[in-house]
Amino acid sequence: MLVDSHCHLDFEALAADLDNVMARAAAVGVTGMVTISTLVDNFSTYAAIAERFPNVWCSVGTHPHNADKELHIQTDDLVRLSAHPRCIAIGEAGLDYFYDNAPREAQAIGLRRHIAAARITGLPLVIHSRAADEDMANILEEESRRGAFPFVLHCFTAGRDLADRALALGGYISFSGIVTFKNAQEIQDVAKVVPADRYIVETDAPYLAPIPHRGQSNEPSFVRHTAEKVAELRGISLEQLGRETTANFGRLFSKSGIQ
Repeated sequence: MLVDSHCHLDFEALAADLDNVMARAAAVGVTGMVTISTLVDNFSTYAAIAERFPNVWCSVGTHPHNADKELHIQTDDLVRLSAHPRCIAIGEAGLDYFYDNAPREAQAIGLRRHIAAARITGLPLVIHSRAADEDMANILEEESRRGAFPFVLHCFTAGRDLADRALALGGYISFSGIVTFKNAQEIQDVAKVVPADRYIVETDAPYLAPIPHRGQSNEPSFVRHTAEKVAELRGISLEQLGRETTANFGRLFSKSGIQ
């Protein structure tokens, strides 16, 4: 039993074939998935997908690439929309200094608004962080002093320092197909040591397909390959990893009802 904690079912590569995508996921034991918001203005699309499939949930949030496009979105808007019964998370929001597709100030403003929404609702914040480790850790620590909030560092691509600082704040870490890549030693090292009650797995589909599908369009069924690699790194069976990550998902995304 596995849960794909982060995918984008509204993206064209998946949206055009959703019924078959779901069937392929079920065939390999993927029993749930979260389709993640990148634009709050498109929330109705994510909600409709989650309403259509009983094992799909959604989030509400603005990807850092789009931060300057949604500066009109306030914390109250996120809180209001998150009340939808199929919405179980805030985000994804965060900092991306690798692409810098939006001004860094806009990214930080958006991130702090999303943190406030997570704090108010108790829903987990799905965090995107790339090439911004120090600023991300500093914001998380500063905001945590104002009041705790649940969060997960999705598609973890950083080193041990950010992992340790996030874990110290009660955060979770999610591993994607990148952990299967040969040049991902730093991420693999983190995957070995994250506490058993603080990690989950994801695809970030349709991006970042794991080996042996690297270069192809990713989909939720491929989360099994990521899970197999993380289990190998941790020296446990796939079945144990499935139990641990599903329990962790249910604890973090408690509105899903997964135990």
